[in-house]
Amino acid sequence: MNKLIECVPNISEGRNMNIINSITEVIEKCDGVRLLNVDPGKATNRTVITFIGEPEPVLEAAYQLISKSKELIDMSSHKGEHPRMGAVDVCPLVPISNTTMEETVVYAHRLSERVGKELGIPVYCYERAAKKKERINLAACRSGEYEGLQKKISSKNWKPDYGPNDFNSSVEKSGATAIAARDFLIAYNVNINTTSTRRANSIAFDLREAGRIKREGGRLNGKILKDKKGNVIREPGYFKNLKGIGWYIEEYGIAQISYNLTNINTTPLHEVFDKTCERAQIRGLRVTGSELIGLVPKKVLIDAGQYFLIKQKRSLAIPEKDIIHIAIKSLGLDELSKFNPNERIIEYLIQSNDNPLAKMTIEDSANETSRSNDNPLAKMTIQDFANETSSESPAPGGGSIAAYCGVLGSALATMVANLSAHKRGWDDRWEFFSKWGEKGIGCQNQLLELVDRDTHAFNEIMKAFSLPKENDKQLAIRNKEIQKATKNAINVPFEIMKTSFNSIEVIMKMAEEGNPNSISDAGVAMHCARAAIMGAFLNVKINCKDLDDKKYVQKILKSAKNIIDKTDILEHKILKIVEDKL
Repeated sequence: MNKLIECVPNISEGRNMNIINSITEVIEKCDGVRLLNVDPGKATNRTVITFIGEPEPVLEAAYQLISKSKELIDMSSHKGEHPRMGAVDVCPLVPISNTTMEETVVYAHRLSERVGKELGIPVYCYERAAKKKERINLAACRSGEYEGLQKKISSKNWKPDYGPNDFNSSVEKSGATAIAARDFLIAYNVNINTTSTRRANSIAFDLREAGRIKREGGRLNGKILKDKKGNVIREPGYFKNLKGIGWYIEEYGIAQISYNLTNINTTPLHEVFDKTCERAQIRGLRVTGSELIGLVPKKVLIDAGQYFLIKQKRSLAIPEKDIIHIAIKSLGLDELSKFNPNERIIEYLIQSNDNPLAKMTIEDSANETSRSNDNPLAKMTIQDFANETSSESPAPGGGSIAAYCGVLGSALATMVANLSAHKRGWDDRWEFFSKWGEKGIGCQNQLLELVDRDTHAFNEIMKAFSLPKENDKQLAIRNKEIQKATKNAINVPFEIMKTSFNSIEVIMKMAEEGNPNSISDAGVAMHCARAAIMGAFLNVKINCKDLDDKKYVQKILKSAKNIIDKTDILEHKILKIVEDKL
């Protein structure tokens, strides 16, 4: 797997699209880098840019972006609501895959040194790249902002980590840049139905880790309390790893609380939103919505959607896209502008297909929206899948069809669970059906992947047979690869059998306790599951003939026969229940 890092520079321009486009163009010209998102803000006069790639191309793209920003942005005339100190205010590097934080720190210092030396821009390193403890926090590095930079960089305590420490004409134009190695950060704004920055700040102080300054008697104008060493005493907020500040956004005519979530595991976004709603209501205010700045990991919205579904006592066994839709609506992410998850969720952007399907795919027909490009069959329309199957091509064949039969059986069982979860009069049983539905959709998703894995297994056999056999060495390699591919072609349909059999547990429970109006659907689900198991078994048997490891063959066939025997028993029980209820 390639090493991947993300870069999220924030430039001090959010209004002039010509300047913004000129800056982002330098990223697009860098080979090996993918520009994921450009998110300009007029009120803040700031644009968050996100791109990703292997470390060396990303470092080059970041340098070129900083260079172009220095050329086009004049900080001496910059105005905006967001704290800032440079044309490129911050430029954090984030390890994404196969890259450690330690490596990312090295990359951050390499970039900082080059920017300071070649561009003459003062650089402060923060977060994990900080050289001094007092510079870990970005707010400390940016204190005084651009207006206080002239005095700051010449002071002993705040000499830049790289670059000049004199406020020359070049620095007057570019300002300073903060470069970091850090974990994924979520920039998140919550909208309040007030124009008061002070009231928005009071909510932010309730929540953020730094809290508020402790005062005598708890009064707003009370004396500031200090410890024995003279340090100001603070009352911490509700959440760790949360920064927050209130401001008024003239463009929207409302106040916002601007949060930075630096650890989504300890501080879930949905909990921050809910607590903000609570603290606003206490003050006679109301949260009207929120906005995400830049990109977000899928987990954040999945967790949020599930959180709000649980509060509604609704089943969690629904497609990923529907869970995300609930999150968007519950958080009000589309209040100020349209929120398109395909453009804002980082996994979707990385894996996205540039040609989205206009018609229903076989995946959609099963109510699932996996974004993987590794599933070409699952991305086909139902009609195209049928046509591809009926063509002269040997794949997709019986294994893929068997897997898809299992998908449909699992999907039907999940449907019965969801219908049962919100059946009138069964409100106290929603959680029971939700949990069974989650098991069903889990089987559905696994089988959907197996639709393509079976075809891939067949193609691997064909590939092995095409290897050269001109001499004994080549022949030995060829035979080894054939046997390896054959074993995989046995294991995949066997996995289809096991997963389809697992779905029968859900089908049984729905036949016994599910919505009686859907009893026929439970029966159809059982027939689909049996078809999947028997069809997959035929593929196991035909491939077992070509495997030299007969001990392994014997073991697999015995296990497969055991599954079939158990399926026969369960099928009889389920269909009897169905017939009795019909």
